[in-house]
Amino acid sequence: MTSVKMKRIAPLASTLMLTLAGTSLGISSAARAADGRDESGDSLPTVNVTASGAGKSETRARSAAVAGFDDAPLLDTPASVSVVTGQQMRDQQSRLLSDVIKNDASIGENYAPVGYYENFSVRGFTLDPASAYRIDGLTVAGEQTIALENKERVEFLKGVAGLQAGVVAAGGLVNYVTKRPADVRSVMLGTDSNGSRYLATDLGALFGAQKQFGLRINAAHEDIHSYVDHADGWRDFASLAASWAISARTLLQFNAEYQQKSQRSVAGYQLLGGAALPSGVSPSTMLTPQSWAQPVRDTSLNYNLRLDTEFNSDWRGYITAGRSRAVIDDYLAFPYGSGASPYFAANGDFDVYDYRSPDDTRRNDEVQAAVTGKFATGFVRHELTVGAAMSRRVVDKSDGIFNSWVGSGNIYTGTPALPAATDAPGPSYRNLDSRQKALFFSDRLQFSERWQAIAGGRQVWLNEDAFNSDGSISRHTGRNIFLPQLALIFKPMHDMSIYGSYAETLSLGTSAPFWVSNYPTTLPPSVARQLEAGVKYDVSPDLNLTAAVFRIRKAYEYQQPDNSPFGFTYVQQGQQTNTGIELGANGKLTPRLQVGASMAVTRARASDTGTAAYDGQQVVNVPRLRSAVYADYAVPGAEGLNVMGSWLYSGSKPATRDGSVSLPAVHVFNAGLRYKLRLAGHETTLRLNVDNLFDKRYWKDAGQYLGDSYLHLGAPRTARLSLQYDF
Repeated sequence: MTSVKMKRIAPLASTLMLTLAGTSLGISSAARAADGRDESGDSLPTVNVTASGAGKSETRARSAAVAGFDDAPLLDTPASVSVVTGQQMRDQQSRLLSDVIKNDASIGENYAPVGYYENFSVRGFTLDPASAYRIDGLTVAGEQTIALENKERVEFLKGVAGLQAGVVAAGGLVNYVTKRPADVRSVMLGTDSNGSRYLATDLGALFGAQKQFGLRINAAHEDIHSYVDHADGWRDFASLAASWAISARTLLQFNAEYQQKSQRSVAGYQLLGGAALPSGVSPSTMLTPQSWAQPVRDTSLNYNLRLDTEFNSDWRGYITAGRSRAVIDDYLAFPYGSGASPYFAANGDFDVYDYRSPDDTRRNDEVQAAVTGKFATGFVRHELTVGAAMSRRVVDKSDGIFNSWVGSGNIYTGTPALPAATDAPGPSYRNLDSRQKALFFSDRLQFSERWQAIAGGRQVWLNEDAFNSDGSISRHTGRNIFLPQLALIFKPMHDMSIYGSYAETLSLGTSAPFWVSNYPTTLPPSVARQLEAGVKYDVSPDLNLTAAVFRIRKAYEYQQPDNSPFGFTYVQQGQQTNTGIELGANGKLTPRLQVGASMAVTRARASDTGTAAYDGQQVVNVPRLRSAVYADYAVPGAEGLNVMGSWLYSGSKPATRDGSVSLPAVHVFNAGLRYKLRLAGHETTLRLNVDNLFDKRYWKDAGQYLGDSYLHLGAPRTARLSLQYDF
């Protein structure tokens, strides 16, 4: 069997050496305080870069870029946007996006196994890894575990995003915003109850006669000791952010990040006989431990360059370009089905396959330019943005080995030692070449202090080719379409906005799984449409309330039972309609108590599918009710001590299209402590978090992957401890 060797970029000792080398930057605490910047700071208000004072901790985000083409106040954004700040991610000791999404009830896991890159659903629609994940507004390959060490915040646009992205799934977008250069020097050490080890550094400086240059380096090493047997791994990460204030009106920024991760992937369960959930199973069990199986290796490189300039007091513009490349090597012993059935057997038996997909390479390239200006026509004031974008996504991989059966196992009695397959993967070749060109505009029309309207749209030209291994084209998709977005905003008070909006996007069709009659057909693109109305209210400068109702409709895609030789055909028939209500509160209730709370009620139904048993049923893996509550309380009389906790609830989620089997509802409680003190004159923060405090056993998701549904267990009780030292 072929083995894949990778060179690690930064073991634990090297990361520590980088921290010590940072002392040569000559940054002092006094200099940081005098400069008036914190870790999210930049230094050029003339180019619309803002900063908060040193030592301040924002209780909530007030702006985001994910819903437009630059930062905009959330109060004036007619869309549902949630933001998780870097401070909150540090306090919760988030390492993965699955840790971050726990703060928003509208977002759920959709095939996010331990050791593999994760995917999610928003408002009941699965995100597309090809286009839904972004760094600083540019698409990145979603088939990677994006590091959080160099991220200032993570922004979520919930719902249709045709204006912002063009061709994208109906669920929305995730945008990671990178930290900017600042005078900062910090090291963090961590561990957990499984014995993991973690070290991260954050080093930055502003320099030059006018502080016009800036650099920031983030690095991390993690030895991952998983709660699942045989699923340990490691991760190395490094990033560089640089800035140059070319003039008082022009700013150049560069970001690059590189990561290697190696960890054994934990395969999910399947329904027993297609009709029952497994019972009495442990989250620590690896179903198919084999000596010849290797960890999933994920190597990623993301970088971008952006130039901002102000032409005058009313007009400004930018041009930005980026590339994202992810390489995945899969060498797995994979449990799947039993005999001719795509499900585990009723007694827990399953088949084991030697699954190999080496050098699976995904690359996203994008360039975007935009100009924004303010002017008036009569009594109407305009803020107009016009721009153009070009993007390309390519997929290079071999056909791999997918159907090499090597034996059987059982979820209760285990899997014996099995021989590896003798097959060898073929050479890698270009599988997909997808290109998009777009022109977009958005005009905010202000009629008075109370009334605003936003009219915009994106003209998209899509050309996509899929290839056979001999280089011939197996599929061509071409589509030219205009995607409109309209919104009306009423502000009865300066701190309240009421809005209604309409938006469209183009979603690419998904591909048929291998066990249906028309494999490997890819279904055609379809248009998703959304109506939304909402209210946003800043109760105080530190507390915001939100409410939204929405309805999203798109084509329904599924394996239709029929009389074909395989018994199923993958079709696009009928409609999926998701209707929901979202409520949220974020900020400080009192000077000592900070809260974040959200609730999502979602009715996700299929109709006119041609299969009566599926019509009117709640869509797979979408709970009707989900809620999330987070609290952070500063203890009186104990300066620097904060008590944290969260309560997460998910209602039952269907695991089958006909609703005959569902994952049970679940409550999960988390707790934590944060203590700030000074050591040797420097701020130090100790954090202790206990996730799943009562050690609840539960199924976390029934997400789909390549047309099949898998069941994943939630993590058991896990304690995490970290020390952050700022010097």
